[in-house]
Formats: sequence, C-alpha cells, structure tokens
Amino acid sequence: MSKDNTGNAFDLKVFTRLMSFAKKYRTEFWIATISTILLAIFSAASPVVLLKAVDDFTVNKDVTRLMYYTIVMVAVLIIQVILQFSFIYYANWVGQHIIKDIRTKIFNAILEFKMSYFDNTSVGRLVTRVVSDIETIANFFSQGVFMIVSDILKMLVVVVVMLVINWKLALIALAVLPILIYATKLFQIAIKKTFQDVRNQVANLNGFVQERVTGMKIVQLFNREKIEYDNFKEINNKHKNAHVKTVWYYSIFFPIAEILSSIAIGLIVWYGGLQVMENDGVTVGAIIGFIQMAQMLFRPLRQIADKFNQLQMGIVSGERVFKVMDTESSINKSGTKLAEQLQGDIEFKNVRFSYIEDEEVLKGISLKATNGQTIAIVGSTGAGKSTIINLISRFYEINSGQILVDGVLVEDYDLGSLRKQVAVVLQDVFLFSDTILNNITLNDTTISLEKVKEAAKQIGIHDFIESLPNGYNYRVKERGAMLSSGQRQLIAFLRAYVSKPSILILDEATSSVDTESEQMIQYATEKITKGRTSIVIAHRLATIKNADKIIVMDKGKIVEQGSHLDLLNFDGYYKNLYEKQFSAELS
Repeated sequence: MSKDNTGNAFDLKVFTRLMSFAKKYRTEFWIATISTILLAIFSAASPVVLLKAVDDFTVNKDVTRLMYYTIVMVAVLIIQVILQFSFIYYANWVGQHIIKDIRTKIFNAILEFKMSYFDNTSVGRLVTRVVSDIETIANFFSQGVFMIVSDILKMLVVVVVMLVINWKLALIALAVLPILIYATKLFQIAIKKTFQDVRNQVANLNGFVQERVTGMKIVQLFNREKIEYDNFKEINNKHKNAHVKTVWYYSIFFPIAEILSSIAIGLIVWYGGLQVMENDGVTVGAIIGFIQMAQMLFRPLRQIADKFNQLQMGIVSGERVFKVMDTESSINKSGTKLAEQLQGDIEFKNVRFSYIEDEEVLKGISLKATNGQTIAIVGSTGAGKSTIINLISRFYEINSGQILVDGVLVEDYDLGSLRKQVAVVLQDVFLFSDTILNNITLNDTTISLEKVKEAAKQIGIHDFIESLPNGYNYRVKERGAMLSSGQRQLIAFLRAYVSKPSILILDEATSSVDTESEQMIQYATEKITKGRTSIVIAHRLATIKNADKIIVMDKGKIVEQGSHLDLLNFDGYYKNLYEKQFSAELS
C-alpha cells in the first residue's frame, strides 16, 4: 500500500479508515466540528466590525457608535476564545481517544502473531509502530484534519465577506491565490516522500538502539564499542539527512508564501488608495478591513500547507500501523475442544516442518509419550529438539503430518486452553521488570501468595526466595537482571509448577547454572515432573539418565530411542556422545 502511493499527496483509503475510528466518539467529534464552523464565522466578523467602526468614526465622528462597535468587538473576541477552547480541547480529546483504540487494536494483533513473525521482524520497528507512529496519528486528528477544516472554513467565509463588501478589492486580493495554491500542492507532494523517509529512518534508529542496548554485554565483551559507535553515527546521519530534507522544502515554501501574501496586501493598499482619492466607493475602513482579511486569508493557507503535512505524516504512519494490523500471521484458532484435565499422551505422526520454505527442520518425526512418562530428547545443535516443543504448544504450524494430545489433533483444541495445560521452562528465562510474585503468577489473581509459597516449599526454593530483600516482593528489574541465571531458572520452575500443567517441557534448563543452583533445580525437576508427562531437552546427558525414554535426534530425524542403559548397550550416536561427555568431565 505504502509503496504504491509514495508520490500521492493524499491517500483517501487510509484517510477514510483513520476517520472510521471517530464513529465511536460522535458527540465529541461534532462538538469540535461545530466549534470549527462557528469559529470561522466569528473570526470573519472581527474585520467587518473594525471596518464599520473606522468608517463611522472617521466619517460621522459618532463616539456613541464607536463605543457600540467596541463592545461588539469585545463580545466577538470573547466568543472566539470560548470557541477556540472548545475546538482545541475536543479535537485533541478525540485524537487521544482514537489513538488509544488504535494502539489497543494493534497490540492485540501483535499478541496473536505467530512466532515466525517475530523471528523476521525487528523489535524496534514494532515499538515504533505502537508508540511513535500512533502519536503521529494523534496529530493527524488534532493538528491535521480539524485544523485544515477550520482554516478552509475561515478562508471561504473571508472570501465571501470580501466579495460582498467590495468585489473589485476582493479580486485584487485573490490575484496571487492561484500561484500560492499551486506552490502549496507541489510542496505537499514533495514533503510526503520526505516524511516517509523520516519514518523509515526513525524505525531504523529505534531498532538499532534497542538491539544494541539489549545486547550491550556482547558489544563490550567483544570490544565492539568503536564499531557500533561508527554504525550508530551512520544511521543517525541518515536520520538527520531525512529531517534536513523536510527543512529544505519548508525553507523554500514559506518565504514564497510570505512574499505572495505581502504582494496581495500591497496591491490592496495601492488599488484601494487610488479609489479613496478618486472617491470611487472605497473607504479607509474598507482598506484596513481588507488588509486584515487578506492576512486571515493567506495565513491559514500557509498553515494549511503545514497542517497538511501533519495530515500526510498521520497517513504515512497510518499506512504502517495498518500494515501491521492487517498482517495475516495468526495461528488458526478454529479449534473448539477445551483442553481440561489432560492425561498428557502426546504423539507425533510423520511430522514435517520448516521455518524457511524448502528447508526442512523436522523430516518425518514420529514419537510417543504416554501419561506420566519423562521423555528426554538429545542431539547436536540444530537437530530439531527445540522445534518439537514449539510445535506442541502450536507456536508454529506444521507442514504435514499430525500432532495429537490425548488422541486429539492439537489444532482441534481451543488454543488458549491447550497452552494452559502446557508449561515450558526455557534455557534463557525471561522475567519482567516486576516482583518475583508477579513473575511467578503472571498477575493471575486466582493464584494467591499462600499457594505460591506452598508450591515453593514443595520444590525446595522457598528459603532462597525469602532470603532476598522483600522476599516474594523483590523487584528483579528488566529481564531479571538482579538475579543469577540459576536463580532465574528456579523462578521459572516455580512459575511452571504453580500453573499445574498436564504437560511439562524443560528446554536445557540446567545447561548454564552453578553447582548449588543445579542441585536445587534437579530436586525441583523431580518434584514437578512427578505424575505428569514431561519432555526434557538436555545437552548434559548425566541429567537424563532416569528418563523413561531417550530420543536421539540428528539433522531433523530420530536416529535412536530407548532407555539410558539400552542406548549405552548399542554402539551408536548416544553412546558415542555420552563417552565424549564423560571423558571430558573426567579430564
């Protein structure tokens, strides 16, 4: 959409879609609109009253009528102030409520996206869409649409008044108007292209900064400060150049508009002065009134160009926001069967899957796990171990084959209820910048502090949590930065345990923790896997000796499966891998 319309000054389709969000706030929208109309009328009344006052006083020397016109002028100004307040307040009120709705809608869409969308989309770009692009849409309403309507109405009323008072002076004043309108149109078309470039550069800058701040440890660890600084300077320079280009167009347009408006006023004074000297029906009051009306005519036209830019920026941002909202990347939720009290029987039947088309990660996987079993999956990096657990929770859609839970296809389950029955503890634990309690319950009000403490005692980590400042109310900062990797793992185990899942998945949960944490994790693992189907992915084979079944994967295929002792009695992939690890540990 945006690519096709890059050169257009106005995109009616996006404009209409943005305006459709105002339907919910009809009353406030109409208050702002009516205030705009009345403001245009009363703004044009000021020069008319001034014209009458000057003519009556200079010709008739009537002090009483002068006082009358003064009172009328004050009343008009007071009404203008009231209308201006009503217009500004309700225009911005409508804009803020609309962007609240749009931001809610886009965030809800993002929550529903498949994991593959996030695999291919910069976090910084999404943040730009949800935050700064939507703020620009707010200006589309408050500084764009309403302001443009207000200015156009003022201009129309002023033109009508000028024509009624003296059509000859009106034509003189309007002589330069076609040139200014043409210049404004060229300016609008040129500035939209630059604004699109500005939004692109803002997204690039946000994405770059977000990634580098998040990965600062890697940047410093590998001594890349100078390289990343140079990269940032290059991106920042592009961002600056995009903005400078908009300044360039502004610096050309506004002087031209100012010169043309000054020429129009000069023509009014020249022609009106001649008519006054010749007593040809033009008065001094008319000249003063026309000068004021000419300023009221050309000032809004200059502002319209600026406000139209706000409108265009809003439309450009709207294009980007709607592109995210319209993205077809949601998991199919046609399933209606509720996954309640699952037995935990899992079966893969000839499952094939690829993240990238024609590059299969799983190549016809078939496996079974029955109620209460602990299944371990081992293999080299890239063998497809983690992919299996992603498919059970339906983070991705399979290419072919079947995945069944309790004999029912996973796509036939209601997605939310299925995921409630599956708990996952990942190697890289993500914690929110919140308390330990809220990271465990994820703000589920049905899980009380007492339940959390009881669960923590059962898996042996209650004392560890209580040893922290404020215990369960200890704030762990962003991504759990205040805790060690082992402590984060323990919190993740408790988070999984309190959800009381039917299926538990542990993805290399003990791969990078200290000895003390590992002992606590192993104890916790024994507790939370008891009585429920568990799938454990591990590089360290010593941690899965007691698994009911070990599945060995290589290059997307299952090459061996059996118990620990069975696989050691077979001279194959598992035995070779185990001996290498054992000898490495002894050395």
